[in-house]
Amino acid sequence: MLKKIQETATFLKQNHKTSARVGIILGTGLGGLVKEIEIKETVSYGDIPNFPVSTVEGHEGRLIFGSIRGTEIVAMQGRFHYYEGYDMQEVTFPVRVMKALGIDHLIVSNASGGLNPDFKVGDIMVITDHINMFGDNPLIGRNHNELGPRFPDMSEPYSKELSQRALKIAKNNGIELKTGVYVGTAGPTFETPAEYKFFRVIGGDTVGMSTVPEVIVARHAGMTCFGVSIITDSGVPGQIVEISHEEVQEVAAAAEPKMTKVIAELVGTL
Repeated sequence: MLKKIQETATFLKQNHKTSARVGIILGTGLGGLVKEIEIKETVSYGDIPNFPVSTVEGHEGRLIFGSIRGTEIVAMQGRFHYYEGYDMQEVTFPVRVMKALGIDHLIVSNASGGLNPDFKVGDIMVITDHINMFGDNPLIGRNHNELGPRFPDMSEPYSKELSQRALKIAKNNGIELKTGVYVGTAGPTFETPAEYKFFRVIGGDTVGMSTVPEVIVARHAGMTCFGVSIITDSGVPGQIVEISHEEVQEVAAAAEPKMTKVIAELVGTL
């Protein structure tokens, strides 16, 4: 793995110069942030050595080099999911490459099912913590001390400071943000009513199929993380209805402008 990370990072450094310290994973709900990026260069995932290729509708599949409000960034337009058949090391490989490029802060977004009865469809939640229900962990196997410690601390997976900054930015712009715990699952099935109930009982406020592996690896590498989640459907008993991926994308797109505004201003402070 070390060799592949070094090969990919070297390729990107030689062909796409950047001094960025902020990395962004433009998952469902943050696609519109591309409009805020002053793009210098883009490269297709298929042209990057060792990079996986996104297979999910709505995930563009390119790496963007540019800046947001004067802050240099590297952004993934489209992520990789465990349910696509990639293993955990492949899902999180881009995060390792970002670290090798010099990224210190990672911003992630996702779409999720709401578990908290105080949330409604279309709400945006700042992720304060997560629960790993993937049944797997990207750090299983040999540990490379160059990448991080064997047993990384996870007492603050999502930066409290960045979360407070985001909440303040939202308040100043008249945008309501929720806060809560994200449950990460393997997917690709949406949850059953019993699963929704279980995830709520164990402490979850939202549930989705991404984010947790990337954040685990980012924290292992010493990166600070900030995460946001758009509630695109409800898992609250009595509110559960049939849902499709297309409907998830539609709800995420509607909430996107508010999320984009908060993230753009947040990046400008880094």
